[in-house]
Amino acid sequence: MDKIIYHSISLRCSSHKAFELFTVNKHLEKWLTQVADVDPKVDGKYELFWNPEDRENDSTIGCKILAIAPSRFLCFEWKGPKQFKHLMNDVRPLTNVVVFFISHPDETEVHLLHTGWRDTAEWEEAREWFHKTWMMALSELRNYASDLK
Repeated sequence: MDKIIYHSISLRCSSHKAFELFTVNKHLEKWLTQVADVDPKVDGKYELFWNPEDRENDSTIGCKILAIAPSRFLCFEWKGPKQFKHLMNDVRPLTNVVVFFISHPDETEVHLLHTGWRDTAEWEEAREWFHKTWMMALSELRNYASDLK
């Protein structure tokens, strides 16, 4: 079984703008999370908080950017929500998200890969949850990006 989550969307914006949607806090807070603390550089924070009052749960606290090439790609660590915290958040390596931005004249293709899934039924449950969650998040991203024009 394929243990990679893969989704792609097209955004009607430049690759520079698409990249900013994943790296600028004010943009992330419009489509992905309640509070973002991202420092877009290698080893910089990639911390998102869905419940800011409970920063230890439902967040990516402690996650870092692993690789970055502005307007081209971004790779960062990822943690699970409260129901998968015991499973995902203390393992090494953490799961990773890689986002590629491919520029075209009138749009940018965004390709998202979420990797690092282990081979148990509980991990598969988490992977399936994230498969659906990323699909919904990227739909929100498309809506938000179209409103920026």
